[in-house]
Formats: sequence, structure tokens, C-alpha cells
Amino acid sequence: MREFLAVTKALSDESRVRVLLFLRGGELCLCQIVEMLGLAPSTVSKHMAILYQAGLVKSRKEGRWMYYRLAERGVPPCVREAIRRVHKCLEKDLQVLADAKRLGKVCKMSKEELCLCYKD
Repeated sequence: MREFLAVTKALSDESRVRVLLFLRGGELCLCQIVEMLGLAPSTVSKHMAILYQAGLVKSRKEGRWMYYRLAERGVPPCVREAIRRVHKCLEKDLQVLADAKRLGKVCKMSKEELCLCYKD
């Protein structure tokens, strides 16, 4: 029950659902997600923590960059099914299609330039 409730909480926010859709193409740096959502880095970090706690995403740190990807292996069936349903139900949504176009542009941007706000 706890896993299910964590997943439904994570899916109750449009920004978090959009992030799951961004990640279907592969791993992204936090600054790329910030750029896509147009939200403050601290807000995006909170969203990512909720997705992580629900088991929907995995993370890794490399230098000063934090990377996120969809959780795929060794996840509970409700997590796997939630990710699958989000993708299936929203694949033709206009916001999702627009995000996919924009994501291609964001992924071509230099991470060094994109992540200047993280400089110590």
C-alpha cells in the first residue's frame, strides 16, 4: 500500500509527470530538467526527491552534476506499471509533444553553460 500511495502522490503534480516523460529518452542532468520546467532549481530538486522516494527515478552524481533516469530494473510492479501508463496515456498530449521538441534543443546545449547557476 505504501508504494502505491507514494507513486500516486508523485503523479499528482504536472511537473513531476512531465519529468517522467522527459526521462523516457534517457538520463538528464538536473540543470536540463530545470531548463525544461522553467522552475527554480530548489523547486525542481524537491520534485525530483518525491519522484526518487516513490521509486520512479534513479539518480547519480558526477562531479557537480546530478543525473536522473527512469527506474527500470528491480522496481516494484506498481512503479513499472505507473511509468508505462504515464507514457501510454500521454504520448499524444500537446504539452508532451511540445516538450519533446524543446527537449531536443535543451539536450544540445552545453551543460557547462546551462548549469552556470550551480557554480560555487
